[in-house]
Amino acid sequence: MEYFLQQLINGLTLGAIYGLIAIGYTMVYGIIRMINFAHGEIYMLGAFISLIAFLTATTIGGTSVALGLILALMSTMILTALWGWAVERVAYRPLRNAPKLAPLISAIGMSIVLQNFSQLTQGARVKPLPPLFKGGIEILHGDSFTVSLSYLQMVIIALTVALMAVFTWIITRTSLGRAQRATEQDMKMAALLGVNTDRIISATFVMGATLAAVAGLMVTLYYGVIDFYIGFLAGIKAFTAAVLGGIGSLPGAMLGGLLIGLIEAFWSGYFSIEYKDVAAFSILVLVLLFRPTGLLGRPEVEKI
Repeated sequence: MEYFLQQLINGLTLGAIYGLIAIGYTMVYGIIRMINFAHGEIYMLGAFISLIAFLTATTIGGTSVALGLILALMSTMILTALWGWAVERVAYRPLRNAPKLAPLISAIGMSIVLQNFSQLTQGARVKPLPPLFKGGIEILHGDSFTVSLSYLQMVIIALTVALMAVFTWIITRTSLGRAQRATEQDMKMAALLGVNTDRIISATFVMGATLAAVAGLMVTLYYGVIDFYIGFLAGIKAFTAAVLGGIGSLPGAMLGGLLIGLIEAFWSGYFSIEYKDVAAFSILVLVLLFRPTGLLGRPEVEKI
């Protein structure tokens, strides 16, 4: 029982990170019905930017660890958001009216460009970061195993919940959110009614990149090591989470991320860790066989 609870905590922590990345996929798809396959690399850039920003703030600036993390978070969100905006302007906007295959190929090409850019500028070796959050609380003490919740896991889960609340409020209560929902429902009609759809699409890419930046910082702190290739696998898993929960649904993206994280944690804990990715994708196949729209997805109504 104690081991099960520990893996549950680990899975929820990992799933929160996947969920933040998955929201970027589902937001972009909800607006323009295209998959941003460069989003995983945006998350990777966020991880590198957070590491550089934190080391710069604490080493050169002489700030404390807490202030360094705050500065790293703010700068990472801003700079990664700029990368998300640039991807939309370069890879998507010129091809918005092109056949669907053209922006897909463009996004894959942008993904490769960002990978190689990071490799050339930061090197191919992994970049380590010493543990910054030590200690935690003991939840349950068993005979042979103690269930613990680290302070870093608490920060990750709390920050994820806070970001989900903020973004839900933006989508449901603000003029930007209303414009995004109108653009999602009918882009041409929204433009006729005065909505600047180009600006709304760019803002959607920026919002998704901002969440990916936070996920990049979390992964840097949680694992303490990053490289230029982390965006590929994390991006595939986050895309899987978005499809599993229902692509186009924000709650579905977070639910899918949590499920992928839990599947990986429990499979790694009770079975062979080498096959944890196989287990996650197998669950996706089974869900889509019985519910093609995902767990919280809705069937698309074709507009005529």
